[in-house]
Amino acid sequence: MKTLVITAFFTAILHAQNITIRAGTLLDGRGGLVRNTTLVIEGSRIVRIDPSIKNATYNLSSLTVMPGWIDTHTHIATHFDRETGMAQKGKNETPQQSMLYAAENAYATLMAGFTTVQSPGLEIDKDLRDWIATGPLPGPRILTSLGAILDGTPDEIRAKVRKFVADGADVIKIFATKSIREGGGQTLSDAQLEAGCGEARALGKRAMIHAQGPEGARAAVLAGCTTIEHGNRLTDEVLDLMVEHGTYFDPNFGLLLHNYIENKARYLGIGNFDQAGFDYMEKGIPIGIDTFKRALAKKVKIVFGTDGGAGAHGRNFEEFIYRVRDGGQQPMAALVAAQYTAAESLRMQDSIGSIAPGMQADIIATSGSPLEDITNVRKVVFVMKGGKIIKNVK
Repeated sequence: MKTLVITAFFTAILHAQNITIRAGTLLDGRGGLVRNTTLVIEGSRIVRIDPSIKNATYNLSSLTVMPGWIDTHTHIATHFDRETGMAQKGKNETPQQSMLYAAENAYATLMAGFTTVQSPGLEIDKDLRDWIATGPLPGPRILTSLGAILDGTPDEIRAKVRKFVADGADVIKIFATKSIREGGGQTLSDAQLEAGCGEARALGKRAMIHAQGPEGARAAVLAGCTTIEHGNRLTDEVLDLMVEHGTYFDPNFGLLLHNYIENKARYLGIGNFDQAGFDYMEKGIPIGIDTFKRALAKKVKIVFGTDGGAGAHGRNFEEFIYRVRDGGQQPMAALVAAQYTAAESLRMQDSIGSIAPGMQADIIATSGSPLEDITNVRKVVFVMKGGKIIKNVK
């Protein structure tokens, strides 16, 4: 009898520590919708979904609840300089200042509803990733490439892949073409791409490929690379190849180019941000929209990435609006691209990207349904990451 009492006592304590969230509308991240149910969270994970629980810790009955969003391509350390207002990437500032900018961006991104991001950026990403993962610093879960591969012989490229992996990279970033601001022509040969993606695969890593045009993208798909980034002017042949090979497509056609153009004065004169580069970007908007629509029609596996730079952090959700408004994507499909499909592309679909027992409790809520009006993605009022409340204005 005594044992039963003690067991009941500790069971009561355990259940008392659970967090419950009542959802009026629940989107599960995979295209499903449930009304009036309750999520039960224990520690960092969802343990069950129970509509019979009415009195919850957090009553979000008037909100639309869903898994936290995933941005599969953003550059978390990029920023505008506080003194000059110009775009920066760590030049002419101390390492401490660079990290503070990056931490500020990470916080803004998390508060905007993005609980996981992939930053194919700089070495600074590694420390930021680790401090967020192991300490109290608020920010999204970060995956990083630590840098990018732009050139080299096949053997040199393999060595670079091994070095990035040894240094702790989560993914390998490879440039197969030039920037859109330089026309996007192919820069790496088929053999170079096969070397990079093959070595990454042998080491258990994904390879994300910057490819603006069809030439570089085609070679990357045939090389077994994981994701095509940008793909501004992909042909039907390449899109068909992507479907055949199961290659993910991260078009980031909306926020990226519009953010650059809206902040032209803060970018102009930096690197290839010259007038010719801005002309290429302006011309690239309708081309990218056409490619996106054709990819949708062919059912290419499209993920949600922004390639967010200075001016985009904390506004990542604007990409949803461009995709629905200009690209013709259905709101639910746009959301799933940033949830289950994004998680799958990161090989993390068993822990993030959907709401189900056993999944990480990465949960957000919007005031107003994005299914009815996609601009409601701007109204994130609740953010939980790994079972911890980050934002709750109700």
